[in-house]
Amino acid sequence: MRQPARRRGGRAISGRATHEGDQADGSRGATPGRQSAVAVAEGRGGPNVVAHDLNSAVALARDVYWVGRHDPDTLLHCNAYLLVDEQDVVLIDPGSIPDFHVIMRKVLDVVSPEQITLLVASHQDPDVCGNTAVVEEVVNNPDLEIAAHPETIRLIRSLGLRSRYFDPSENGWRRVLKSGRVLEFIPTPFLHSPGAMVTVDVKTKTAFTSDLFGGISREWSLFASGGYLEAMTPFHQRYMPTNAVLRPCIEALEQKGFERICPQHGSVLEGEQLAAAFAHLKELRCGLDLRAGNG
Repeated sequence: MRQPARRRGGRAISGRATHEGDQADGSRGATPGRQSAVAVAEGRGGPNVVAHDLNSAVALARDVYWVGRHDPDTLLHCNAYLLVDEQDVVLIDPGSIPDFHVIMRKVLDVVSPEQITLLVASHQDPDVCGNTAVVEEVVNNPDLEIAAHPETIRLIRSLGLRSRYFDPSENGWRRVLKSGRVLEFIPTPFLHSPGAMVTVDVKTKTAFTSDLFGGISREWSLFASGGYLEAMTPFHQRYMPTNAVLRPCIEALEQKGFERICPQHGSVLEGEQLAAAFAHLKELRCGLDLRAGNG
């Protein structure tokens, strides 16, 4: 049996009480095949749906955790993710300043902050990486690096960050961790930023897609259930420029063979949900397509 991940104070990922505005049930109880966080991490599963305490980190796959925050007031759900490898810990899209206290508390469920060696900023928006300078202070690791597209690095320099930048474009669009585990970076220009990118954990076939595959909904669940395509529609219509840009990117991502998509907003997609989401977004008119006179 897999040993528990490193964590501060020996806390298991299984909180019970609700607080700080998060909900106790991460799923609306509707996705068949959703198993317990520990079972997911061990690669096992069962037919029973279980509730997830969103006040604690939730395991999505082996060594991959959701450490995000649900904010019912904005309808945006900040999905920060933590990847715990043998000698590296990667925090993906650490979130905004208002999200910081919730996200860092969940990070502490799993690791000590100084164990974090890499921060990933999928693009420069404040809801994605606005708290990076504060995270940097708490991590206090002289070896910390920040991975971002060069167009994003150009903009987040204004945050006054001290850590070294890791530019994927100068490193074959991949990062090899100390264990040999590989992270791949896929540029997704103008979706919705010139420096937007997707991060892929090759080991678990998990894609961290930032705003792509995101959603807006009052009926949010951490794991996608009924209605998730409808939640994706208004988000992409508002924030993606046009189907002419969106469709080729979605077609390219569809060929990668992901098993799991983890957006920065919205819900985690798995299994057959991926094919439905790819098909939906390939045909979705968005942005400029919706202006009068554009068909």
